[in-house]
Amino acid sequence: MSSIPKAIRQQVISEAEHRCEYCLTSSRLIGMPLVIDHILPKSLGGSDERENLAASCYRCNEFKGARIQGIDPVTDELAMFFNPRKQLWVEHFAWINGATQVVGITATGRVTVIALRINNEYIVATRGIWAMRGWHPPY
Repeated sequence: MSSIPKAIRQQVISEAEHRCEYCLTSSRLIGMPLVIDHILPKSLGGSDERENLAASCYRCNEFKGARIQGIDPVTDELAMFFNPRKQLWVEHFAWINGATQVVGITATGRVTVIALRINNEYIVATRGIWAMRGWHPPY
Protein backbone atom coordinates (compact mmCIF):
# COMPACT_ATOMS: atom_id res chain seq x y z
CA MET A 1 0.00 0.00 0.00
CA SER A 2 1.27 3.45 -0.90
CA SER A 3 2.11 5.96 1.79
CA ILE A 4 1.24 8.87 -0.50
CA PRO A 5 -2.10 10.41 0.51
CA LYS A 6 -4.86 10.33 -2.10
CA ALA A 7 -5.12 14.15 -2.09
CA ILE A 8 -1.42 14.49 -2.95
CA ARG A 9 -1.75 11.89 -5.75
CA GLN A 10 -4.70 13.80 -7.19
CA GLN A 11 -2.79 17.10 -6.91
CA VAL A 12 0.24 15.68 -8.77
CA ILE A 13 -1.92 14.30 -11.59
CA SER A 14 -4.06 17.42 -11.82
CA GLU A 15 -1.02 19.71 -11.99
CA ALA A 16 0.37 17.49 -14.77
CA GLU A 17 -2.91 18.03 -16.66
CA HIS A 18 -3.51 14.26 -16.59
CA ARG A 19 -0.39 13.63 -18.71
CA CYS A 20 2.74 11.65 -18.04
CA GLU A 21 5.37 14.21 -17.15
CA TYR A 22 8.00 12.29 -19.13
CA CYS A 23 6.37 11.30 -22.45
CA LEU A 24 3.34 13.65 -22.20
CA THR A 25 0.88 10.83 -22.93
CA SER A 26 -2.59 11.78 -21.72
CA SER A 27 -4.35 9.34 -19.43
CA ARG A 28 -7.57 10.62 -20.97
CA LEU A 29 -6.47 9.42 -24.43
CA ILE A 30 -5.19 6.02 -23.37
CA GLY A 31 -7.94 5.38 -20.85
CA MET A 32 -5.52 4.25 -18.17
CA PRO A 33 -4.70 5.93 -14.89
CA LEU A 34 -1.35 7.55 -14.28
CA VAL A 35 0.86 6.38 -11.45
CA ILE A 36 3.02 8.39 -9.10
CA ASP A 37 6.75 8.27 -9.79
CA HIS A 38 9.36 9.07 -7.20
CA ILE A 39 11.77 11.29 -9.15
CA LEU A 40 14.52 10.25 -6.75
CA PRO A 41 13.50 6.66 -6.00
CA LYS A 42 12.89 5.77 -2.38
CA SER A 43 15.59 3.09 -2.70
CA LEU A 44 18.07 5.93 -3.38
CA GLY A 45 16.88 8.08 -0.48
CA GLY A 46 13.92 9.79 -2.12
CA SER A 47 10.89 10.83 -0.10
CA ASP A 48 7.12 10.96 -0.51
CA GLU A 49 7.27 14.77 -0.42
CA ARG A 50 5.43 16.58 -3.22
CA GLU A 51 8.68 17.91 -4.73
CA ASN A 52 9.82 14.33 -5.36
CA LEU A 53 6.64 13.13 -7.05
CA ALA A 54 5.68 13.14 -10.73
CA ALA A 55 2.73 11.85 -12.73
CA SER A 56 3.84 9.00 -14.95
CA CYS A 57 2.30 6.53 -17.34
CA TYR A 58 2.84 2.89 -16.39
CA ARG A 59 5.31 2.36 -19.20
CA CYS A 60 7.62 5.28 -18.34
CA ASN A 61 7.45 4.40 -14.66
CA GLU A 62 8.28 0.76 -15.36
CA PHE A 63 11.26 1.53 -17.56
CA LYS A 64 12.60 4.27 -15.26
CA GLY A 65 12.51 1.94 -12.29
CA ALA A 66 14.95 2.93 -9.57
CA ARG A 67 17.34 4.69 -11.96
CA ILE A 68 18.08 8.41 -12.15
CA GLN A 69 20.79 8.63 -14.80
CA GLY A 70 22.18 7.09 -17.96
CA ILE A 71 24.99 7.37 -20.48
CA ASP A 72 24.41 10.04 -23.13
CA PRO A 73 25.04 8.51 -26.57
CA VAL A 74 26.38 11.82 -27.91
CA THR A 75 28.90 12.70 -25.19
CA ASP A 76 29.40 9.19 -23.76
CA GLU A 77 29.10 10.79 -20.33
CA LEU A 78 26.75 10.15 -17.43
CA ALA A 79 23.69 12.43 -17.40
CA MET A 80 20.76 12.73 -15.04
CA PHE A 81 17.22 11.88 -16.16
CA PHE A 82 14.70 14.66 -16.67
CA ASN A 83 13.29 16.08 -13.43
CA PRO A 84 9.83 17.56 -14.04
CA ARG A 85 9.91 19.46 -10.74
CA LYS A 86 13.10 21.35 -11.61
CA GLN A 87 13.25 21.36 -15.41
CA LEU A 88 11.00 22.37 -18.30
CA TRP A 89 10.08 19.68 -20.81
CA VAL A 90 10.52 21.99 -23.83
CA GLU A 91 14.13 22.74 -22.82
CA HIS A 92 15.12 19.06 -23.04
CA PHE A 93 12.80 17.53 -25.64
CA ALA A 94 11.20 18.27 -29.00
CA TRP A 95 8.64 16.59 -31.23
CA ILE A 96 9.79 15.22 -34.61
CA ASN A 97 8.33 13.15 -37.46
CA GLY A 98 4.90 14.73 -37.38
CA ALA A 99 4.89 14.80 -33.56
CA THR A 100 5.06 11.02 -33.38
CA GLN A 101 8.50 10.88 -31.79
CA VAL A 102 10.26 12.69 -28.98
CA VAL A 103 13.89 13.64 -29.43
CA GLY A 104 16.19 14.62 -26.60
CA ILE A 105 17.86 17.95 -27.35
CA THR A 106 20.13 17.84 -24.31
CA ALA A 107 22.06 15.06 -22.59
CA THR A 108 19.27 14.90 -20.00
CA GLY A 109 16.66 14.60 -22.72
CA ARG A 110 18.57 11.95 -24.66
CA VAL A 111 19.17 9.66 -21.68
CA THR A 112 15.56 10.01 -20.58
CA VAL A 113 14.17 9.18 -24.04
CA ILE A 114 16.38 6.10 -24.27
CA ALA A 115 15.92 4.79 -20.73
CA LEU A 116 12.16 5.28 -20.62
CA ARG A 117 11.74 3.99 -24.19
CA ILE A 118 9.63 7.03 -24.97
CA ASN A 119 9.54 6.18 -28.67
CA ASN A 120 8.42 2.57 -28.45
CA GLU A 121 6.66 1.34 -31.58
CA TYR A 122 3.22 1.22 -29.98
CA ILE A 123 3.11 4.79 -28.74
CA VAL A 124 4.69 6.17 -31.93
CA ALA A 125 1.91 4.60 -34.02
CA THR A 126 -0.72 5.86 -31.58
CA ARG A 127 0.69 9.39 -31.58
CA GLY A 128 0.26 9.43 -35.36
CA ILE A 129 -3.44 8.71 -34.96
CA TRP A 130 -3.77 11.35 -32.25
CA ALA A 131 -1.95 13.91 -34.40
CA MET A 132 -4.31 13.25 -37.35
CA ARG A 133 -7.25 13.92 -35.01
CA GLY A 134 -5.68 17.13 -33.68
CA TRP A 135 -5.33 15.70 -30.18
CA HIS A 136 -1.55 15.73 -30.23
CA PRO A 137 1.00 17.10 -29.49
CA PRO A 138 -0.01 18.70 -26.22
CA TYR A 139 2.55 21.56 -26.67
